[in-house]
Amino acid sequence: MIIIPAVDIKNQKCVQLIQGDPSKKHVELDNPVEVAKRWEEEGAKMLHLVDLDGAFEGRRKNKEILEKIIEEVNIPVEIGGGIRTIEDAMELIDIGAERVIIGTVAVQNPNFVEELSKKVDSKRIMVALDAKDGYVVIRGWKEKTKYTPVEMGKILQEKGAGSILFTNVNVEGLLKGIDTNPIKELVNSLDIPIVASGGVSS
Repeated sequence: MIIIPAVDIKNQKCVQLIQGDPSKKHVELDNPVEVAKRWEEEGAKMLHLVDLDGAFEGRRKNKEILEKIIEEVNIPVEIGGGIRTIEDAMELIDIGAERVIIGTVAVQNPNFVEELSKKVDSKRIMVALDAKDGYVVIRGWKEKTKYTPVEMGKILQEKGAGSILFTNVNVEGLLKGIDTNPIKELVNSLDIPIVASGGVSS
């Protein structure tokens, strides 16, 4: 198992939101670069960076910080948050992201994943499947789709996704533990790696 610490960035600060709500924060720290370096010192083998401004607004406002973290750490990073175009995904790979995490756009248009997989190795494409009450949600967890995580996971695997980042919104940010059932279901149904997120507290 690989433990991947998350560094969520909003307004150039490192934050921890409660259930993805930008108005509810557990934590706010001034220097995301220092936070990233500390995780590496603690033994992290990879880092998970999320540009929350990108996720909520669809604009890359924290690019300089993302670049600085990649420069300052010696471990691979995966980056997500607001990737809406092939160009944006490629730009993040060009600045040194090991993997890009595609969310809303992949669920709305799985052909996006297929198109990206023609340009980069599938291993570098991770799709974020966020679920609430058993259904995939998009647009910063505000909109529910008709797909279960397994249904959408199978479609995306077929299109060339190299891995799935599964977040259970029901337990995200509460630090009260994980619900293993939906994770088991995904692991048993797909042939690509599943990274589980949401509620991990110990």
